[in-house]
Amino acid sequence: MSQQHTAAPADDSTVATVADRRDWWRDAVIYQVYPRSFADSNGDGMGDLEGVRSRLPYLRDLGVDAVWLSPFYASPQADAGYDVADYRAVDPMFGNLLDADALIRDAHGLGLRIIVDLVPNHSSDQHEWFKRAVAEGPGSPLRERYHFRPGKGKQGELPPNDWESIFGGPAWTRVTEPDGTPGEWYLHLFAPEQPDFNWEHPAVGDEFRSILRFWLDMGVDGFRIDVAHGLVKADGLPDLGSHDQLKLLGNDVMPFFDQDGVHEVYRQWRKVLDEYAGERIFVAEAWTPTVERTANYVRPDELHQAFNFQYLGTDWDAEQLRTVIDRTLEAMRPVGAPATWVLSNHDVTRHATRFANPPGLGTQIRTAGDRALGLRRARAATLLMLALPGSAYVYQGEELGLPDVVDLPDEVRQDPAYFRGAGQDGFRDGCRVPIPWTRTGSSYGFGSGGSWLPQPTTWGELSVEAQQGVPGSTLELYRSALGVRRARPDLGAGDSVQWLRAPEGVLAFRRGDFVCVANTTGESVTTPSYGRVLLASGEVTEADDETKVPADTTVWWTTA
Repeated sequence: MSQQHTAAPADDSTVATVADRRDWWRDAVIYQVYPRSFADSNGDGMGDLEGVRSRLPYLRDLGVDAVWLSPFYASPQADAGYDVADYRAVDPMFGNLLDADALIRDAHGLGLRIIVDLVPNHSSDQHEWFKRAVAEGPGSPLRERYHFRPGKGKQGELPPNDWESIFGGPAWTRVTEPDGTPGEWYLHLFAPEQPDFNWEHPAVGDEFRSILRFWLDMGVDGFRIDVAHGLVKADGLPDLGSHDQLKLLGNDVMPFFDQDGVHEVYRQWRKVLDEYAGERIFVAEAWTPTVERTANYVRPDELHQAFNFQYLGTDWDAEQLRTVIDRTLEAMRPVGAPATWVLSNHDVTRHATRFANPPGLGTQIRTAGDRALGLRRARAATLLMLALPGSAYVYQGEELGLPDVVDLPDEVRQDPAYFRGAGQDGFRDGCRVPIPWTRTGSSYGFGSGGSWLPQPTTWGELSVEAQQGVPGSTLELYRSALGVRRARPDLGAGDSVQWLRAPEGVLAFRRGDFVCVANTTGESVTTPSYGRVLLASGEVTEADDETKVPADTTVWWTTA
């Protein structure tokens, strides 16, 4: 008997909504919305909050528990909103505070929670503090809220230290003082338009605790903390002593990343959050050398979750995946935090394209690879991820099987890293192309006035309209998987898996009466039939108590 993904429908009378459940975040599936690329309500080619609000029923029906919104704050948009000028205002391109309030209320009415991005490592250079710091000149008290330093050299013409920007070039920019002379330098670990805050200054901490309360009072359910590992710098801002510093990231603790002092900030934040009812949460974007150091951010008195970038960067390889799964679960267990699992986001090549290419190329890839292979692996990887204990993150459009757009013309690119040498690859625009909702239209249903990044001509056949209700489509696979996960609360619960014997290149594990088998090889394998097939990412064949699992396919069984 051959089967594609099939699943028994959930009994709505027994499935609690996320709003009814305690500790909802421990096994939640959280959907990332990149607002400028999700839905455009006014036809200006740019997504907005009203567009997101109009599509909330789609997200409810998809089966996610919460929505994480990338920044929509007032910003000059030097880095797509991660350069914030006013943390208590909505940028006009996205709407206004009334739109944010309506979105939060509508989401809650649909049983969805809202998590907003918070950017505490740096502000925009158009933030009022920074503008005044520059205008007031050396000695301004506001300069102490950032990292202003005199330069080295006879005339102060050299940067204060050898740190390099993540986007390429020096991490320092020299200001022109009010009298027109070259003056002090300021630190920016990212673009020059993103000066780093000095978290040793008490006013910075006071301001951000106030910002937390502002949005908590608005009703948000939590915060995703951008560059959570970067707030505190080593005393004295010491030289690193090497060039090509980006190559060192992820391998060691840097003087500007993952400093131990950052944890006191989060202990203070946790006290604020715990004053509010409704189990609000913090999620850390913390790039650390090891998953064990990541666990430091989710100790009981700090944050609730941290992204598992070690998992995101793992190739489609059974041995590598088992290693990172085991290490993740072992690292989180002592601190009592749930593991998190993620395959794509707004900063990396979509996994349907990563897995279409040879292994070992990293998370930013410029080639399309084998599209069919990438999609097959991406579907299998999704079922594996959703079968693991903990919380899972889905990036908008991955439920449609969208690939990265790797052939955007140079003249349309907007990633700031693209315009600076020796930094990131600058190809993040490829995963940010607006998603398709309909088969036709000026922007495939994204909006009535085109889209801020051009969409491929193939986008229509990948749209929600083209896949909805179609057996075997990637959208219906996601809906089925999330339905099974919600109907079986034990699926995301717990902190361990029971590994089963399996052929080389195959992962097999049991969790109670649930079994997952993922074949990461390029050949079909035969496994025992563990019970009734709940779901499969490809077509499986069952005969004589055995199941033939095709190449790059994941299967879910129930033994009950």
